[in-house]
Order: sequence, then C-alpha cells, then structure tokens
Amino acid sequence: MQLQTMKALPTLRRGALAQFRRSASLSSPIYLDFLAPNTVQSQRRPASTSESAGTSKPRYVLSKRQREYLDSALRVNQAGELAATLIYKAQTPQVVRSHPHLRPLMKHMYDQEAGHLKVFNNLVAKHEVRPTAMYPIWEVAATFLGWSTAALGREAAMACTEAVETEIGTHYNDQVREILSWEAEAERRGEELDEELKEMVAIFRRIRDEELEHLDHAVANDSKEAKPYDPLVDAIRLGCRTAIKISEKI
Repeated sequence: MQLQTMKALPTLRRGALAQFRRSASLSSPIYLDFLAPNTVQSQRRPASTSESAGTSKPRYVLSKRQREYLDSALRVNQAGELAATLIYKAQTPQVVRSHPHLRPLMKHMYDQEAGHLKVFNNLVAKHEVRPTAMYPIWEVAATFLGWSTAALGREAAMACTEAVETEIGTHYNDQVREILSWEAEAERRGEELDEELKEMVAIFRRIRDEELEHLDHAVANDSKEAKPYDPLVDAIRLGCRTAIKISEKI
C-alpha cells in the first residue's frame, strides 16, 4: 500500500534554515527535525497493489482523498506536538518557581510531548509530508500562550493544559475513527490494511491517551480554579481549533 504523498518535501531555503539553527531557544535536534525532517533517514516502503507474501488477502489501496487526509493528519500532529513542547517549555520556569513540587510533573509532561514530536518528525520524513508553513507564527503563539498563562498563576497554566489537551485528544480520536472506518471498508471488500497503517493507528491511540493523561493532571491540579476559567479555556480551545484547520491546509 502506498502511504507516501503526491508531493515531495520542498527544499528549505538556506537563509531560513541558517536563521533557525542560530535560534538559541530551539537548539534541540527535535526542533531542527521539524523544519528539516529530511535529516531523519527515510524508510519509505515501496508501493504495492498486489497481495503480500504469506497473506491471503490483498492490500487495501488508499484513494487520493485518503492519502491527502493522512498527509494533513501528520502535518497537523507534528505542528501540534511542537506547540505543546513550546507551551510547557515557557510555562515550567514560572510554575516551578512558585510551586517546586510540580517540577516532576512539568518535566514528565514535557518529556512525553518531546517524545511525541520525535515520532511525528520521523513519520513526516518517512512519508515526505510538507511541514506547516505556519511554523514561525505557531512558534510565537505557543511560546506566548505558555508564558502568559503561567504568569497568571498555576491554575491558569493548568487551565491552558486542560483546554489544549481537550482539543488535541478529540482531534486524535477523530483520526483514529477515520482510519478504523477504512479498515471496516477493507474488510467488507475482502481486503486488509497495510501493517504500517495499523501501526500508525496504534501510535495515534497511544499518544491520544497520553495527552488525555495530561488533561487529568491539569484538572487534579486545580485547572478549574483559574480566574476567569470559562473565557480563558474557551479562547484557548478556539485558538487550537483554528490552528488545526489552518495547518491542515497550509
């Protein structure tokens, strides 16, 4: 089954990449791989519409619309995980300064988001998906969101996590349901999904569950005590939905 996209990843302009590499705040390789995912060794599988060796069922071949959906999903997921790492990175110094006991929790959530980002950096490189062109804007927005909510206090920082993870968890759930609908269609046709696509569903499910774990941590740490709670959470959730829609296309 062919999972690669119709368009190859465009070459980055030297000036933009050089400027990015000079950025002290994003010195980790996980950030560099966001804008230059071709630094990750490609392991693309050859396209095949024939039956796989050792199986009795032919592979389910994705339509153009389905391939475009996967491209969009991987692009949005990569951008979302980058934003999450930047939010936690901006929040942590202020939160732990006032609440040192939260240092292990903030580190745990950041480390999980960094792991998610590495996963999607690899998937984007493997399937030659174009990263979002909105990266510079999302970088600034995510960093400001993290810094500003932490400045409002621990409760506001946790409310931010609650709002973001609610939208992200819902988005991952929608992606899982979509791919499972392809599996059901394949079964009706006497075909089966490629193993790689099955693995991708498992990855989406695992990351979704970890994101929802962050939501639970936020609620347990008084996210709903933020002042003002409803306007803050509603604004952040709207911003997340808007960023998702834009990143799907751009």
